Amino acid sequence: MLGNYYTFPELLIWIPLITGLIAVFFKKSAGVRSFALFSSLATLVVAVISLFYINTSAHPEYFSYNHVSYVWLPYIGSSFSVVLDGISIIPVILTAVTFPLVFIATHNRPVQQSGGFYSLMLLFQAGLMGVFVAADALVFYFFWELALIPAYFLCSRWGGPQKIAATFKFFIYTFTGSLLMLIGILYIYQFTPPTGPNALHSFSLTAFYATPLKASQQLWLFWLFFLAFAIKMPIFPFHTWQPDTYEQAPYPTVMILSAVMVKMGVYAMIRWVLPVFPLALVKFDHLIVVLCVIGIVYGSCLAIVQNDLKRLVAWASIAHLGVMGAGIFSGNIQGLQGALLEMFNHGINVLGLWIVVEIIEHTTGVRKISELGGLAKKSPLLAIFFLIIALANVGLPLTNSFASEFLMLSGIFEFNKWMAAFACLGVILSAVYMLNMMRKVFYGPVSEASGNATKMSGGQMFVLSVVVIMILVLGVYPELILRVTEVPAQAILNRLMAHV
Repeated sequence: MLGNYYTFPELLIWIPLITGLIAVFFKKSAGVRSFALFSSLATLVVAVISLFYINTSAHPEYFSYNHVSYVWLPYIGSSFSVVLDGISIIPVILTAVTFPLVFIATHNRPVQQSGGFYSLMLLFQAGLMGVFVAADALVFYFFWELALIPAYFLCSRWGGPQKIAATFKFFIYTFTGSLLMLIGILYIYQFTPPTGPNALHSFSLTAFYATPLKASQQLWLFWLFFLAFAIKMPIFPFHTWQPDTYEQAPYPTVMILSAVMVKMGVYAMIRWVLPVFPLALVKFDHLIVVLCVIGIVYGSCLAIVQNDLKRLVAWASIAHLGVMGAGIFSGNIQGLQGALLEMFNHGINVLGLWIVVEIIEHTTGVRKISELGGLAKKSPLLAIFFLIIALANVGLPLTNSFASEFLMLSGIFEFNKWMAAFACLGVILSAVYMLNMMRKVFYGPVSEASGNATKMSGGQMFVLSVVVIMILVLGVYPELILRVTEVPAQAILNRLMAHV
């Protein structure tokens, strides 16, 4: 039945979409929380099962399990095409893992109008899944916008005191980028070869890959797509929406924004920009890597001086995403493989950081570093969890980010030695702000705010335990992800080299 009537990418979209529409009718907060958790666990089960059917090169019969295309707009050459392969499986698994962990970690937190909140969270998940599995440009754009709408309402309705200003800035940035991408999609469509008898052109991913764009066309089209994706990541200097949005967004939403939504930009760079604009990439790769390296150093320096825990994590995230961007545009297998691995690793690590910050603020009532201290005496287990997560963010050997950062920095070094030298500053500076946060928040005299801290709940201990286990497992055996991404990553680079 599987592959004939339904496929993995379809289920990954329909489960959160349908349950999200149902959740809005729940009246009781406890009921809708449990329903949302059940939905996210069902999606996780589908994603985990799909891992056993992803190797279509060795098992051609698995192709129908992971690819589907329904007639949607035949006269303009657009189909509802979704695919699950070695590139999309990484953000898909990250999304599937993150949502239930977020729901468990925040399960006991009261939320006003909880039916609407969890409905939007599940619709958010459906939009994210759609972006990662879309194999048609219009479908991709549809889900790109669908993911933005729930994020906007979640932040503007349930955010902090400055939520409207921060959310408006976030919306304007991302929506402007989306419109630029739409212009690029419609322009390229005019030159795409048809994939069916009913239309002169096609929006399919394969048609976009096969479009013979001239160098002059690629040079300006590249920026339409790049800006849309660079804003979402974000890459310096398109990052200014992120710290304010992260500071004002409610914790469950900011966890998804930071762990998953920014990966939309990383994924789109790999899936759409590298294969479609190879000539433009050769022209602008040094400029893009320079911007990414500036973001690494700039974000790290600002993270060091932050007194607000939320803003510290936000700036640290910008620095790490700069390393991913530089790895992608280094144009070699080490950088690309490292970025794909770090896409998952960063999502897990930053999720762990946000959970720790949420616990600190909820139990102490503050998130200013200057008002905290001695928290390890009140909650030693939380201190241990944070230490492991902090060392993973630094990239310590035997933690998950070590292999991915080593690969990305190796790729940048092969691309340009001086840029690699500046990128390595990010590793040093990340140790400064992470260990400095550890010292000020968890050690020293117990502050008045820290004296009010209570123990973690069972759900929070479970979630942080899962995060730490993933950090250690992927630190010891990163091959779990690398062997899945190796073939498709090499195929992208081969295509890139063939057109240069």
